[in-house]
Amino acid sequence: MSFEGKNILVVGGSSGIGLSLVKLLKDKQANVYVVSRNLSNELPGDVLHLNADITVTLDGIDSFLPQQLHGLVYSVGSINLKPFTRLTENDFLNDYRFNVLGAVNTIQHSLKNLKNAGGASVVLISSVAARTGMPYHASIGAAKGAVESLGLSLAAELAAQQIRVNIVAPSLTDTPLAQNLLNSPEKREASAKRHPLNKYGQPEDISRLISFLLSDDSGWITGQIIGVDGGLGSLKTS
Repeated sequence: MSFEGKNILVVGGSSGIGLSLVKLLKDKQANVYVVSRNLSNELPGDVLHLNADITVTLDGIDSFLPQQLHGLVYSVGSINLKPFTRLTENDFLNDYRFNVLGAVNTIQHSLKNLKNAGGASVVLISSVAARTGMPYHASIGAAKGAVESLGLSLAAELAAQQIRVNIVAPSLTDTPLAQNLLNSPEKREASAKRHPLNKYGQPEDISRLISFLLSDDSGWITGQIIGVDGGLGSLKTS
């Protein structure tokens, strides 16, 4: 599965799942464009980077992107876990802005480039919490539920332009974003036991699936929400 000659945009590609994906795509010879708030020294040297906060502005992205864009991944998220009674209106608005409106703005700015490719793939990142009720997940669950609905609507609307849209829904994954949930042996053990496969996710578990969804090997797959969650979203084993 080679990406030679393919141009791929990864928003949030400087950390966690996004960074894992960038490295994987570079190994497969893709031309990778990264938009993120910070420039990681782990990014491969020939990756093109635009420093931007998508919650504020996407100024500069139009001139940053290549004329043809074969893939777009919005690998941005938040973990805002609070009891419902402590969630404020701003919590809900910020999670929605970060997870949903950021994706909307990115895709709108990139749509012409995606159409120019004559066949492209968009991958959005949801969460197991969007369709599995979990305590303290009201705000982020609501936002990720909107991400899934957005992706399905776009998959239908953009199919005529040969632009595929799919959504990946991970469970807890060992990334900097989840550091507070995995920062002790006790927390790591408890998190692993919550999953039927008795382990939490690694960034590569998610990035390998995203890479497949970006590739021509998945050319007949669109409008799908795919869980990568150790079985947590669909299995009851005890």
